[in-house]
Amino acid sequence: MAITLLSIAIVVAALVIRTAIAEIRRPGSGRRHWRFLTDPRALAVGALTALLLGLLARATAGPVAVAWAVLAGVLVAYVVGTDERDG
Repeated sequence: MAITLLSIAIVVAALVIRTAIAEIRRPGSGRRHWRFLTDPRALAVGALTALLLGLLARATAGPVAVAWAVLAGVLVAYVVGTDERDG
């Protein structure tokens, strides 16, 4: 369990560092990177993904895999929330 949580923390830290570097290069871009947290559509899709993957992961791989499902849901929400930003 500790290894799983450490791995997820490393992935999240890498995303935060990526945002920080982008913010240094272009001020204001960090806010755009994390805008998906206020987008209802992105949050709904991410939550649905996390829920479905979490249920499947818990049934097949146990409760430790649920943390990875939550991370996958956050990444899906990020991708869905980038539609307006990149256009």
